[in-house]
Amino acid sequence: MTPASVDTRELARRIRLHALHMTSRGGSSHIGSVFSMADILAVLYGAVLRVDPTAPKWRDRDRFILSKGHAGSGVYAVLAERGFFPVEKLMTHYQDGSDLSGHVSHKGNPGVELSTGSLGHGLPVGAGMAFAAKLDDAKHRVVVLLSEGSNWEAALFAAHHGLQQLIAIIDYNKIQSLGLVADTIGLEPFADKWRSFGWGVVEVDGHDHEALLSTLSSLPLEPGKPTCIIAHTVKGKGVSFMEHSVLWHYRSARGDELAAAERELMKA
Repeated sequence: MTPASVDTRELARRIRLHALHMTSRGGSSHIGSVFSMADILAVLYGAVLRVDPTAPKWRDRDRFILSKGHAGSGVYAVLAERGFFPVEKLMTHYQDGSDLSGHVSHKGNPGVELSTGSLGHGLPVGAGMAFAAKLDDAKHRVVVLLSEGSNWEAALFAAHHGLQQLIAIIDYNKIQSLGLVADTIGLEPFADKWRSFGWGVVEVDGHDHEALLSTLSSLPLEPGKPTCIIAHTVKGKGVSFMEHSVLWHYRSARGDELAAAERELMKA
């Protein structure tokens, strides 16, 4: 089932606010990474994914994997907003004994398909899920949201087996943990690389809800091929002093910074 009518922009704003408070309260980090993907999560869970909060293990559900598991607070936030577990549980994020660990975990958290953290592991597992679905002639889709990590062997496997139910969304915010991606390892021509591996590829503005919905509603891009959506995003999107900043990969907002971020998000 998909939601009948969800304001995806409001959902994105709430994801950002929840994650801001969660990371501040627990002293965790990666808020910039959550903010860059919040609009993608909102469109997926607000308008695209076939999921049922009352039946998290529904056989025909779409599967979502966050390969960039360090941004797990965003997934917890959207799942709580969709009703998979109480919003109040978010208050326990990154606390001793909590199920809501810093890197996303499926343990005790309905709606989370896979615990992730080691970068790049989400795509190979997602490819395996999509391959199993193909063998079973199942119709559900597997969506993997990724950034950096070891992905190319999984990309080859998915194309070789024609896994058209597999969708890779790349949160391409151009910043990694310690600097610009371009200064660390050049990826361009990025889209051409994915095409050469046998994927259908499209580039979109990862903060444009209409563009995201239009793209995600028209898949696969090419019959018989997995789809790669390169979503151009801004690290720290939504809070002016966090945007385009390496600082907010390993930092949580406290005190005046927290108050300033709250004010900007409340006005959004």
